[in-house]
Amino acid sequence: MHENVIAIAIFIVVIASVALDKIHKATIAILGMVMLFITRIFTVQEAIEHVDFNTIGVLLGMMLFVGVVKQSGLFEYIAIKTAKLAGGNPVKILVFFIAITAFLSAFLDNVTTVLLIGPMTITIAKLLSINPVPLLINQILASNIGGTATLIGDPPNIMIGSAANLGFIDFLRNTAPVAIITMVILMYIMKTNYSEKLKASDEAISKMMQLDETKAITDHSLLLKSSIMIPIVTIAFILHDLIHIDTATIALSAAGIMLLIGKQDVNDVIEGVEWPTLIFFIGLFVIVGGLEKTGVIHSIAIFLLNTTHGHPISTMLILLWASALLSAILDNIPFVATLIPLIGAMEATGVDVAPLWWAISLGACLGGNGTLIGASANVVLSSISNKNGFPITFKSYLRFGLPVMLLSVLIASAYLVLRYAKFY
Repeated sequence: MHENVIAIAIFIVVIASVALDKIHKATIAILGMVMLFITRIFTVQEAIEHVDFNTIGVLLGMMLFVGVVKQSGLFEYIAIKTAKLAGGNPVKILVFFIAITAFLSAFLDNVTTVLLIGPMTITIAKLLSINPVPLLINQILASNIGGTATLIGDPPNIMIGSAANLGFIDFLRNTAPVAIITMVILMYIMKTNYSEKLKASDEAISKMMQLDETKAITDHSLLLKSSIMIPIVTIAFILHDLIHIDTATIALSAAGIMLLIGKQDVNDVIEGVEWPTLIFFIGLFVIVGGLEKTGVIHSIAIFLLNTTHGHPISTMLILLWASALLSAILDNIPFVATLIPLIGAMEATGVDVAPLWWAISLGACLGGNGTLIGASANVVLSSISNKNGFPITFKSYLRFGLPVMLLSVLIASAYLVLRYAKFY
């Protein structure tokens, strides 16, 4: 059996198993990775080369950082304060939090954003005795939409910006409008859809409004340290490209400093890390790497470009939709990495590829909302929710995520056609 057939079969079995949710996703990822070793598609050393350790480093670093900061009671304080400002209305809280999530995700790594916002959401839900799952799912959607808006919002944008010599302002002009329009529509849909479903009892609202948020602060010294470190880390993430420091280095440095100065039980903090999530990501990187090594991803990219016979508008739309649909189930980084040199080759023949860069940017970023494994933020926030007793399954997420993804890509299609059709 050809290696590419084996790699595809392993990938399909892993994705199907995650979707069925009968076996833990970390177990499935490990077994899939082992099958690549047994079939000799990869040696262990080769597999390691396909693991995105920058992503793993960001995940681990921010999980440790948040694990220390939350001991101060800061998240509970913000959660209670936010809920009181919203008058205890769950729908207003939903709209407020998804707006904040989208905004922060435009400037921070999506995982960092959901690690900060997720615990606050769960705290509010418990205070109001409501199910936090709808709020958390919408924060996942908002994080991926917000990350689409800027050069630093999502890894594919950073890669595209570097390859095409596009700056921060270029992304604000070309991808931010789609993100803003989509977010406005999403907030309207959520407000309409949940106005009746998300209701807290008058007793729960009254009880919450009487809470004193200052009493949530359990460690004032740690609160002060956290209040200093969070802005520093945020600024470092925003400027990481200018200061030439990887986001993983920033996250792990922040974690190390907080573990040192926070004076919390390090063993407890380490035990609080979502280790199954990290293991799942490592396995998934290797499994997608199998598709990359055997030429499957490259073949898909070549097929997509050949299908349009070079027609610019058709190429643009096919790249947009293919990037979105594939990014819903594949890691978008290797796919975008494969497309970049192909588009560069088209540019060398005299083709105006500007619309194509924006097509793969919008598709790869917005496509992450399609399934529960479409983006790192999806997996991380669903794991946090599951750990707190509020399961988000592949199927339950799909009912929300896929329609929003399809709607956002339709908006992107209309936007790109209206903006670029006149040039051809």
